[in-house]
Amino acid sequence: MTAAAPRVRILGIDPGLRITGFGVIDKTGNSLSYVTSGCIKTRAEGDLAQRLKTILDGLAEVIAANRPDQVAIEKVFVNSNPQTTLLLGQARGTAICAAVLHTLPVNEYTALQIKQAVTGHGKAAKVQVQDMVKRLLRLAGDPSPDAADALACAVCHAHGGQGLGKLATAGYRMKRGRLV
Repeated sequence: MTAAAPRVRILGIDPGLRITGFGVIDKTGNSLSYVTSGCIKTRAEGDLAQRLKTILDGLAEVIAANRPDQVAIEKVFVNSNPQTTLLLGQARGTAICAAVLHTLPVNEYTALQIKQAVTGHGKAAKVQVQDMVKRLLRLAGDPSPDAADALACAVCHAHGGQGLGKLATAGYRMKRGRLV
């Protein structure tokens, strides 16, 4: 008699100061299932500290309501505007703090890794990511772009950071991009 595969609940986070996307999925064996997703929005004209508190409180609510086992978060990219990069880093740090305050392990992935895991192509467009998330999780409608990015991050983590773009090459050699 085989034991049932354990369920792992993953919270994916797409950090942003204006909009922080979140997505929760369950992984049971090789199967993924959608739990919930959404966005935490801050007021653009608000004080920075208050905006960060909104993100922290919002993610704390998501964590309390969904009780994830692990967290996957997108790594910050370097923007051409250093001020924007700094603000995004603060939102990302706040999201990490929300997870750490709930003693959850945090795993980080670049946008390239996430896109590669979900679409098989690291430079996929946002709409491609959105469409693949919809297909992989069998969603009835399109999630918002920020929620889709968060769900994609969770899917990337569920696939061990490899995902659909990982070619199984165990026992094979690669030569100039071809199996030999």
